Amino acid sequence: MAALTQSGRKALDSLTARVVGEAKIPGFVFGATSVDEEIYFTSGGYNAVGRPESGKINEDSVFMICSQTKLLVHLAALQLVEQGKITFESPISDYIPEFSDLVILDDQMADVWTYKPTKTVMRLKHILNFTSGLFYPFKGYKPDKQPDGYAAAHDKKNPVSHFVSVLKCGLPGIPLLFEPGTSFAYGWSSDILGFVVEIVTGQSLETYLAENILKPLSISGTFYPTPDVRKKMVDLAYRRDGKLEAWANQVPLPEQDPERIALHFGGGGLYMSMKDYLILLRHLLQIKAGKAKSPIVSQESMRGIFEPALNEEGSAMVSRFMSMDTNMPKDSKIQWGTAMGLCETDWPGRRKKGTAFWWGWAHTFHFMDPATGVAAVFGTQLIPTGDHEVFKVVAEFEETFYAGLAK
Repeated sequence: MAALTQSGRKALDSLTARVVGEAKIPGFVFGATSVDEEIYFTSGGYNAVGRPESGKINEDSVFMICSQTKLLVHLAALQLVEQGKITFESPISDYIPEFSDLVILDDQMADVWTYKPTKTVMRLKHILNFTSGLFYPFKGYKPDKQPDGYAAAHDKKNPVSHFVSVLKCGLPGIPLLFEPGTSFAYGWSSDILGFVVEIVTGQSLETYLAENILKPLSISGTFYPTPDVRKKMVDLAYRRDGKLEAWANQVPLPEQDPERIALHFGGGGLYMSMKDYLILLRHLLQIKAGKAKSPIVSQESMRGIFEPALNEEGSAMVSRFMSMDTNMPKDSKIQWGTAMGLCETDWPGRRKKGTAFWWGWAHTFHFMDPATGVAAVFGTQLIPTGDHEVFKVVAEFEETFYAGLAK
């Protein structure tokens, strides 16, 4: 069993104190677990930048986890596959009829989109491994702004159809970057997956996740930032010209009024503590190791999560996407399984080949390293995304953690 030495614990405590003192990033948490138990958890800083009266961040603090939501939604879909309620080959159009009409863009950066019809049916396997061709638009991309679809008005009468109409942008079909199954694109796949889960089960994604993933592990998460949830939420911060600002609605966010929310975005809508996310990761490590009691998914499903699914072109695309992390070792190769990114190489002094990982737009992170038998989380709340100071601190925590593990 992986264990943290006393000197390793002291090194992490010292790093926490240093990061707090430097104040280059907002308040944060870092936690790590072995297959059997939590082995470290720390927090530093305040809920709101520059406001000690806002209270200190702690293990119960709730974060907007954004794309870390994807893992839970993919787990939900894998449960349904195990139950025979859907298959990897199931066409998405069987559940969302609009997916019968798909078009491939010639150039998503063009002022006027031109396109051709697809020849391939989009299937569940394509949205699980992000080879669907669905994409977050990069034309006019700004790191402090989420894709327009997340900010779209919620239509309570026809929420999914309304969302699909937003994606179509007036085209005769849903736009894709390539034929399903032929490459990788980071985009709306997990959101569509969440809608499929709702349609197959007849439950809201909120209810399904609570009953089948969260409650069995005695953890919590929600798509609704109610007043009770907000009491625990870490405030967002904003970096402008290198300086941190307290949150003052500098940019629009996805709908946060519980009364207005009609869509549960599987690609980025959950609010959750990093402590609870770490419990989820430990359970998944236990499943993979054959040690889980009442596993939420099978070992076969776990193998799929850690099994590379992309062709060479797809791997090159996801590796290019991850290059925004300037602390990722050069020439690192990234893959994707059925739920997360996968490291195809060791990261010296850090995670090993075969590690599954991902992160969220507002700077929450996680990884699971089965070779070492550990998993870890890091969370802060900062916009714009892709902040180099945060990536640097995350890398330092990871390096210090691995250096402190008993040999």
